[in-house]
Amino acid sequence: MADTFDVLIRGATVVNHDGEGVRDIAISGDRIAAIGSLGAAKAAEIIDAGGLHILPGVIDTQVHFREPGLEHKEDLETGSRAAVAGGVTAVFEMPNTKPLTTSAETLADKVRRARHRMFSDFAFFVGGTRDNISEIPNLEKLEASAGIKVFMGSSTGDLLVDEEAALDRIIAGISRRASFHAEDEARLKARMHLRRKGDPSSHPEWRDPEAALIATKRLVGLAEKHGKRVHVLHVSTAEEMDFLRDHKSYATVEVTPHHLTLQAPECYERFGAYAQMNPPVRDARHRAAIWDALQSGVVDVLGSDHAPHTREEKEHAYPDTHSGMTGVQTLVPTMLDHVNAGRLSLQRLVDLTSHGPQRLFGIRNKGRIAVGYDADLTIVDLKRRVRISNDWIESRCAWTPYDGATVTGWPVGTFVRGHKAMWEGEIIGPARGEPVQFLEGFVR
Repeated sequence: MADTFDVLIRGATVVNHDGEGVRDIAISGDRIAAIGSLGAAKAAEIIDAGGLHILPGVIDTQVHFREPGLEHKEDLETGSRAAVAGGVTAVFEMPNTKPLTTSAETLADKVRRARHRMFSDFAFFVGGTRDNISEIPNLEKLEASAGIKVFMGSSTGDLLVDEEAALDRIIAGISRRASFHAEDEARLKARMHLRRKGDPSSHPEWRDPEAALIATKRLVGLAEKHGKRVHVLHVSTAEEMDFLRDHKSYATVEVTPHHLTLQAPECYERFGAYAQMNPPVRDARHRAAIWDALQSGVVDVLGSDHAPHTREEKEHAYPDTHSGMTGVQTLVPTMLDHVNAGRLSLQRLVDLTSHGPQRLFGIRNKGRIAVGYDADLTIVDLKRRVRISNDWIESRCAWTPYDGATVTGWPVGTFVRGHKAMWEGEIIGPARGEPVQFLEGFVR
């Protein structure tokens, strides 16, 4: 008697830890039930995916969805709609909300807001501060905690930790991998006079490569001192990559699509403050070094650093503009375009967006296509050419710096734990988002 499943996806090229091949995937409930040639199988829903590629569900480990307190920019629902619209099945959200996510209570509040309201699965970073150091061993193990996040340089929000003693105590206290925004606050303060009124191209002159390198060296030194794991977010400079390639024992590396795709001064000439990020988009030398580090294996994961702001907030005169841009929805198409251009392989993209996050953060049952794992799938058409437009953007702020750009490679479908969350551009409810589970964290 033939097996019967809930969903059967036939004839796609499956990209997995053992390579690429045309296979069928069967889903029962939340999990992958079978992989292979399943010609005799039956299912309640059968999808012909011939000509498409199926990737393990993309995990974006750095997004800012702004809730609570900043919902005029984004909220957990709109941000997760953007995620699944772009083929992203799970996100790690940042703590610089209002109130800040720095306690068990504020974390639990986010989980309550997110469960079955977000379309993607989710985890939340807890901000490490001077005041909650003693609580870190508990905070990094709570349900839906992605671990500790520390801002070494001021960005959006009030989570700055720049004193050596506090950083030392935070790193000494962690047991999981902690994530860091590494820019040196003293150097940023000393160089504020370099910001030119109305000229966002001065942003990378103010927040220069040395500010990033000082902080990254300091961070890695403390990690090596205590033998603890740290994750350097949105690395943006050639100098940091030269340093990090020789200090991988405790430090892992994230890069972003915008640092791989945009470059100064052209991005500021074209987009103005809409290209303003922390750390900044830099010139061609730095972009080339980031690509070299990605291709040589120094880079571990890709995160979007999705950080939406309203048009009004972006259109003040620099430096009164806000740093940040949308990114979760454009991560997959932007990077598929790089795949088609020959800059990286599809296998490497999967490693950066699925296997890598699972490996670094110890995620349970996600990050690969395997029987018994969550049925998180990113289904893409590698050949489809699409012009990205602001009209496509699900984020509340409704803009992208890639408006008008044509890419080759497009997300066709998003499955989150066996449920179709997006198909051919349509968001499909109800929202079913659940907390990501971790090997070292909360277990049901």
